[in-house]
Amino acid sequence: MNDRLEQAKALASAARLSILDLLKEPRPHFAHQEAGDPAEIGVCVTLLTAKLGLSQPTVSRHLELLKRAGFLSVRNIGRWSYFTRNEDGIRDYKEWLHDTL
Repeated sequence: MNDRLEQAKALASAARLSILDLLKEPRPHFAHQEAGDPAEIGVCVTLLTAKLGLSQPTVSRHLELLKRAGFLSVRNIGRWSYFTRNEDGIRDYKEWLHDTL
């Protein structure tokens, strides 16, 4: 189980919520990704940076917080990192939140 406070903090950002939303259905947003199907391998940081209009270090920080909270998974291919939603982690948090409130 991830730290619930860390998870709540990870969701307390419009940019991080946007990342989770974009990764929910990545194909419509990132079909132009050349490395592979974004629904299968994930989405690279460069494309997320462009879509969000934020700097790469800022997006990387948001991604790291979401990953630490258990909401994202990362797959490294060569020197690139590809991110996908961790649906099990998200579901676990949603169930805990529902049961707790």
